[in-house]
Amino acid sequence: MTEAVREAAVKLRDAGVPPEALALFIPERRKLLIRRKATMQPLGEVWRLGTLLVGTDPSAPALFVAGRATRSAVRPYPGNQSVSREERRDIAAASLHGGYPEGTAVNFDALPVPLDEPSFTGLAPDLPLGVVGGELRVRWRAGAPLDGAQTLAAYLAERVELLAHPPTQDM
Repeated sequence: MTEAVREAAVKLRDAGVPPEALALFIPERRKLLIRRKATMQPLGEVWRLGTLLVGTDPSAPALFVAGRATRSAVRPYPGNQSVSREERRDIAAASLHGGYPEGTAVNFDALPVPLDEPSFTGLAPDLPLGVVGGELRVRWRAGAPLDGAQTLAAYLAERVELLAHPPTQDM
């Protein structure tokens, strides 16, 4: 599995596909009377391949299950919007506070996937990854059946091809 992840990273880098940021979200907190704004702590860069994220360093292959994503943005004054919209604005502002330029795509809440085969059996059933017949398979959404799901290598190869060479529409 490590080789498939390494190969995906090399192909994406060679194709010039721009990576996205990977960060750890640190919520707003108070220490005594001092309020600390929510922020994003940079963890590196990744490529988003559907439900998975692939690290950019081929010498140390890394695979993550995608969590949430945002684009860094200035926090406007609160409006009369839904609570969830205000939370999304706060998260976008946290990425800006973490040092990301405005408009940068930032992935956070990603779960690292161990690439050693003995750990595959301990994968949670609510992840988009699962083991069938000793092979790691990727389902299109968490909870879907693993019957007919692609192997990790096939999934990565297909998604890398789509990202490196997007289909064009001939008019």
